[in-house]
Amino acid sequence: MDLTLSESELAFQAEAREWLAANVPGEPLPSMDTAEGFLAHQAWERKLADARWSVVSWPEAHHGREASLVEWVVFEEEYYRAGAPGRVSQNGIFLLSPILFDHGTPDQQDRFLPSMATGEQVWAQCWSEPEAGSDLASLRSTARRDDERGGWVLNGQKTWSSRATFAHWGFGLFRSDPEAQRHHGLTYFLFPLDADGITVRPIAQLDGEAGFAEIFFEDVFVPDADVLGAPGDGWRVAMSTAGNERGLSLRSPGRFCAAADRLVDLYRERPDPAFRDGVVDAWLGAQAYRLYTWGTVTRLAGGGDMGAAGSVNKVFWSELDVALHETALDLLGPEAEVGSRWLDGYTFSLSGPIYAGTNEVQRNIVAERILGLPREVRG
Repeated sequence: MDLTLSESELAFQAEAREWLAANVPGEPLPSMDTAEGFLAHQAWERKLADARWSVVSWPEAHHGREASLVEWVVFEEEYYRAGAPGRVSQNGIFLLSPILFDHGTPDQQDRFLPSMATGEQVWAQCWSEPEAGSDLASLRSTARRDDERGGWVLNGQKTWSSRATFAHWGFGLFRSDPEAQRHHGLTYFLFPLDADGITVRPIAQLDGEAGFAEIFFEDVFVPDADVLGAPGDGWRVAMSTAGNERGLSLRSPGRFCAAADRLVDLYRERPDPAFRDGVVDAWLGAQAYRLYTWGTVTRLAGGGDMGAAGSVNKVFWSELDVALHETALDLLGPEAEVGSRWLDGYTFSLSGPIYAGTNEVQRNIVAERILGLPREVRG
């Protein structure tokens, strides 16, 4: 693993840093989980896309710069260092787009990628169901073939669908073969959230804002053109999405390094030896995650894949996020309870060990697929 950037990579870094310094809003945008904030974040996505900073690794035809994986990580580090707004388009640009590039048709790529990059069309992640959370393969929502119209009819319910309250499109799995078991007979669908038969019901979070929603499907027609991958092959397609979420794409090391630096600054303002070790642990953890990520980048650049290592990433960053914010709240003391950036971050961090597959499930994956431990020990 070589952390030395080339001349072209340094030039890319300098250009990104300069643009972000000149364009990042001076005040935080309103929460993207409100109608006002959602529109403000869409405008920010449009500004990023106009300057070709929205999706730097994508082809130029879709608002990208065809940046390398190294340059993508460099940009993410600069983005978080600059304190830029959260990405309201993250479900699309980080989770769905890699699947569209790998499994989508040219028509699907041309229809969906440009508006995804600009923030014109924001996507909701529609995985979980009331009785199928971490155990996604137990989902019950169905897809029935409609040969006469050339498509499928969806029925069922999704819940904890991120961004769904204000999003325009959703992506998720439905059981298309009722006779198949578990991971078989599933199909990956793309669907507009204003389609006939879809009802979106917002779910209020602890702060009262609706960052999630439950979605009801009643005889919703989806044409064949909006099936991603082959019918019945949805599990394989979806698992590449999950790997992106648990691994590199959704949680850049830049996020944690920037937060750890802010925590160090907070400690300098409010030094308290009782919490010194927590501050040091958080900073070291962020740096360790950064180095681990660069090691993963090296492996991927050499032709390797993410594999089960995505589960290691997921457990590490989610627990680091909680511990880092808990330490900040300890330093703030009673002031933390009356509202602060740290309190908002802490509230969100608590969801980290749950979404993208609970940490309990991820530890099982690590135990079986990396450590080679048996599923059960027989006496």
